[in-house]
Amino acid sequence: MSFNIAMSGLNSTSQELNTISNNIANVSTVGYKSSRAEFAAVMNGGMGGGVEMSTVSQSFNGANMVMTGRSMDLAIGGNGFFVLEGSDGTTSYTRAGMFHQDKDNFIVNNNGDRLQGYNVDANGNVMTGVVSDLQVKTGSVPAKATDKVDFAANLDAGASVIDTDENEFDPENNDSYNSSYTTTVYDSLGNEHTLTQYFVKTDENEWEVHYTMNGDVLDETTTMTFDTEGNLTAPTGNVGISFNPENGASAMEFDIAMSGTTQYGSDFAVSTNRSDGHTAGELTGVTIDEDGFLFANYSNGERMMQGQVVLADFPNSGGLVQVGNTAWSATQASGQPLVGAPGTGTLGALSAGYLEESNVDLTGELVGLMTAQRNYQANAQSLSTQQTLTQVLFNL
Repeated sequence: MSFNIAMSGLNSTSQELNTISNNIANVSTVGYKSSRAEFAAVMNGGMGGGVEMSTVSQSFNGANMVMTGRSMDLAIGGNGFFVLEGSDGTTSYTRAGMFHQDKDNFIVNNNGDRLQGYNVDANGNVMTGVVSDLQVKTGSVPAKATDKVDFAANLDAGASVIDTDENEFDPENNDSYNSSYTTTVYDSLGNEHTLTQYFVKTDENEWEVHYTMNGDVLDETTTMTFDTEGNLTAPTGNVGISFNPENGASAMEFDIAMSGTTQYGSDFAVSTNRSDGHTAGELTGVTIDEDGFLFANYSNGERMMQGQVVLADFPNSGGLVQVGNTAWSATQASGQPLVGAPGTGTLGALSAGYLEESNVDLTGELVGLMTAQRNYQANAQSLSTQQTLTQVLFNL
């Protein structure tokens, strides 16, 4: 019996040494979670029969984040796992957030497992509820003609009134207008055109707006009026602008929205100047923000949403079974995964450009290594003593 007890101690301690050695080996593995050998006594008819390793538990405690600067490196600040799907259709969960694009523009990890999330519809709206592979579906974007310009500014209420009879509007004459601002607009071929608005104060609380395109004066003129509180009272809708590029592109017709414009006693300042048109662009890269939204970035400065990363949490993370050093799969003990967007419910937010380090405490593991070594030596000594006693018994 003593031989068996000593042998069980040697076997269990050897398994503990394997667990500790694996922790130490993965001290620099991104997203690795440390393991711990847990033992249970073996009883035979009420008497001690040795020891056995009952389980290897894992600690899912958070670890430090290290900055990498790579837009596709992600770390989870709180609970949750990234959801991956392998080439064989199996689903796994990980905290290692090293991702990149493959040749088909899917977001994958180093093993080729595809990151899961919510995709978007044709209008760029996230379709929650259906989880699938995240993919950048648009390699390039065509040119888009400007349909609308959002413009908001403050016109100086203290500006001098200009006598338009004496100073007829002329973009070359600075005395014929009070302020001006330029917006870049685009035709159907993606060519840039310069729209300039000239603001002329014609009376108290009343302004005229003249327009030039590429320096040529347009026929359109807008009258703007303000109340005594400085709020815009006219025009109440958008201002339509028409222009024929004469370069093979379609005639341009777009609206200018001025609803946010004010007239206060401060200097002329523009708060919004945005055109919805753009030139053609090629894909230059992808980024993911802290809410998990995946954006495709293009050479023309446009960003298009491609989807949203989802995270999964479990009622009992300790019930997950490890299928790799940084990946786990769900079991009945872990419960069904609770999937959602980052930062919702119990799920943590994402940190782009960061990675989660291993949570292995190297000092603690080295102490455990020395303790396990002494336990192994003690069991070996017990086995040697039992052998000596047996030999004495044989000699008698």
